[in-house]
Amino acid sequence: MTTLIIDVADLDQVKERLHAAFGGEPQGCRYSFRSEERLLATLNPNRWAIVKALTGAGPLGVRELARRIGRDVKGVHTDAQVLVLCGLVDKLADGKLHVPYDEVRLELVAKAAA
Repeated sequence: MTTLIIDVADLDQVKERLHAAFGGEPQGCRYSFRSEERLLATLNPNRWAIVKALTGAGPLGVRELARRIGRDVKGVHTDAQVLVLCGLVDKLADGKLHVPYDEVRLELVAKAAA
């Protein structure tokens, strides 16, 4: 099973992961946002519904995707374009949308102020 972890990481954390990966340490599949605000703005409830519907479903056309999540085609198309442009959703040559993972996890952490 392939899992994508979506999280928030600053540049130093990303560099540490890259360094570990180049050192041979498996890192898994990750997509990191620079801030919680950016993550939440990008993955609003409508877009998160698209990611969930595509996860493990194989390639889907926009019309079928809209049907599955109960939204209009134009709105799904607009939101899917945002996800394609940022790299969270793949758009195949035939126009179908695809999330090539069996599972997608969001990691958001709240800590007590120092």
